Amino acid sequence: MQVLVTGSSGLIGSAAVRHWDAAGADVVGIDNDMRQVFFGPQGSTRWNLERLLSDTRRFKHIAVDICDRERVNDLFSKHSFDLVIHCAAQPSHDKAKEIPLLDFDVNAGGTINLLEATRQHCEEAVFCHMSTNKVYGDAPNELPLVELETRWDYANEEDYSGVSEDCRIDQTTHSLFGASKAAADLTAQEYGRYFGMNVGVFRGGCLTGASHSGVELHGFLSYLVHVAVHKKPYTIFGYKGKQVRDQIESSDVVAAFEAFYGKPRPGEVYNIGGGRQNAASVLECIRMIEQVSGEEIAHSYSETNRVGDHICYISDLGKLKSHYPDWKITHSLEDIIVQMVETERTKLAGA
Repeated sequence: MQVLVTGSSGLIGSAAVRHWDAAGADVVGIDNDMRQVFFGPQGSTRWNLERLLSDTRRFKHIAVDICDRERVNDLFSKHSFDLVIHCAAQPSHDKAKEIPLLDFDVNAGGTINLLEATRQHCEEAVFCHMSTNKVYGDAPNELPLVELETRWDYANEEDYSGVSEDCRIDQTTHSLFGASKAAADLTAQEYGRYFGMNVGVFRGGCLTGASHSGVELHGFLSYLVHVAVHKKPYTIFGYKGKQVRDQIESSDVVAAFEAFYGKPRPGEVYNIGGGRQNAASVLECIRMIEQVSGEEIAHSYSETNRVGDHICYISDLGKLKSHYPDWKITHSLEDIIVQMVETERTKLAGA
């Protein structure tokens, strides 16, 4: 079995590399550490690449820019991929406003380069596209909410499970990142629906785990653990710190990819996140990290929320679970935080 993973040094990409390498597949990973370009040295994934190279058996890394159509096509012409896991992206909606052209080139252009190369060279392959809940823009904020002591929550019982795939993606404020990812999301769907290819679209909530190189502009939970361990200040942006996110550990995302690979549904879209069970507000996450780490997080508050930000976002996992009933969340939020604190302390000790 031959597997291609884009963004292979990142959070989800590296988890996919480890999973299929352990299963005995020939895994090719393409990653040119654009996170360092986007976010500076702290965002670099080089440390994770070095770990992958030492821990895996059949993994081959190639520094390819997915925007380079000729090199992408050349790579596909030399391999017969059975599975493509597409995780490479510019991931920050705040950063996108500073680099709108590069953001669109990577997120939309890079995605169609990969889809078309798949169609030309390995049309039967399964293609898992890592999308984002930001394709919904701020439409989820239209759901009636109730303010509780430490979080916002849905006011109506019918919304308890969270945002479903039926939420509209147009006529909302996305940020430019959300718009470029929506273009990629729709394009991936079209390759599945129009060409009948085995393309699945996974709209992630807060994807996290110990391999995350979180920064202030992207990777909320990872960055929050980082500032706790390194005793740095943290700024909460708007909504009283009561904005809610559902956290999912990277290996649970990869398990969903594996389920889709076993029974692909062309052009299908799935929300994927931690769901109600792993949902917590910024204030609640701060409290949990302080309890786990024993460190007090010095945080300040800015009244200005991020443009297009969700007030309360919980992924409704009903569709994914109905199509793949053996898939489930295996890592609790507390488990994730414990692992992340341990990893961050190990990195600090080795610095």
